[in-house]
Amino acid sequence: MSVLINKETKILVQGITGNMGKTHTGLMLKYGTKIVAGVTPGKGGQEVHGVKVYDTVQEAKEKTGATVSCIFVPGFYALDAAYEAFDAGMELVVIITEGIPPHDEVKIIRRANELKTNVIGPNCPGIITPGECLIGIHPGIIYKPGKVGMISRSGTLTYEVALTLSNAGIGQSTCIGIGGDPVIGLGFKECLRLFNDDPKTEAIVLMGEIGGTAEEEAAELIKKEIKKPVIAYIAGRTAPPGKRMGHAGAIISGGKGTADSKVKAFKDANVEVADIPSQVVALVQDAIKQPIKV
Repeated sequence: MSVLINKETKILVQGITGNMGKTHTGLMLKYGTKIVAGVTPGKGGQEVHGVKVYDTVQEAKEKTGATVSCIFVPGFYALDAAYEAFDAGMELVVIITEGIPPHDEVKIIRRANELKTNVIGPNCPGIITPGECLIGIHPGIIYKPGKVGMISRSGTLTYEVALTLSNAGIGQSTCIGIGGDPVIGLGFKECLRLFNDDPKTEAIVLMGEIGGTAEEEAAELIKKEIKKPVIAYIAGRTAPPGKRMGHAGAIISGGKGTADSKVKAFKDANVEVADIPSQVVALVQDAIKQPIKV
């Protein structure tokens, strides 16, 4: 089974005529993703990889029945694109765009929360249900259908761990790249709940990084609500104290957001924490032999 998307999900791509949108639309279609429309204002009537382009999200939705939008527009246009998707009633909006002004990100996520619209991103690789649907820039070839859910702040780390799992014969139910910016849509807590409720997901891999308190908050939720085994990895554990690295969200301040605080929080929640990414496989293998908590 999967969370949020499956082989029947109908997707439209905002910014489909741009270089990124055009390239990844082709790759998503090749994977088997059901892309039913593209949207670029002023370019309605054109086609990209056989997909019809519309001037507005509303028109595209009415003509095709799309329920999910994938946004590839440049950073300074992302706010308008997201608002248009929200106004059209998209159920899920996946924002791949990086470099969105922070105040625009705040507006996007605030509006999404008001409307109870699910947002993945911004600045993320998107989401994939292996063998069924790929929305974003995940390299589909490395994933394998299975029963391990994955949540990550880092795109490339997601790819590394997914490939290692696949090579070990361990498939994935759905993999969600939540993004590394300080302001994002669905976070660890929301995704943990989705996987916890999915009957076909047997274990969850959570990949965090230094900065912020999202991992500590996730650990508290795991203690209280999550019944399935969770395996964690924290990137940046060897970063020099006070050094800012990686994503915009990887900022340590006031003694919070350190690798040590995150590892301690997970261990307090009985979550196994890998020291290096390659250790995740063995921890998952051990976890899925364990009965689910009741």
